[in-house]
Amino acid sequence: MEINDKAPAFAARDQNGEKISLTDFQGKWVVLYFYPRADTPGCTLEACSFRDSFENIEKSGAVLLGVSPDEAEAQKKFEKKYDLPFTLIADADKKLSNSYGVIQEKNMYGRKVMGVSRTTFIIGPDGRIKHIFRRVKPQGHAEEVLQYLASAAKGAA
Repeated sequence: MEINDKAPAFAARDQNGEKISLTDFQGKWVVLYFYPRADTPGCTLEACSFRDSFENIEKSGAVLLGVSPDEAEAQKKFEKKYDLPFTLIADADKKLSNSYGVIQEKNMYGRKVMGVSRTTFIIGPDGRIKHIFRRVKPQGHAEEVLQYLASAAKGAA
């Protein structure tokens, strides 16, 4: 995936088992962030920073969607445990992660494994990818996203 590519369409289930698709958000900015696994230290840090920045993300007019290869039940537990106010997408079959190219080789304790590389895509109202944050560090990432959304809003004005 590259900047200005058309964002891959998807249809998946959220933490409540409800259908969700990218077309539901046509005409809006979408922050689509991929994380390896619900309720692990880095993913929790990232999700909680998005939770704490959620009001400002909403004020920017953007929709925030988190995606991991967990089942809907695990996403629901994660949402409840940390009071997450945004949608979490269950991607247990990894179709969504594969379509965005975030399944990559990782080094886990000296072993090479395939897994979700922490990545965030900013999708514009036109359905095209406007920015990609690759190899995201959970600490401070929500602020990076907010800064990008603010600069994108200025550019559109």
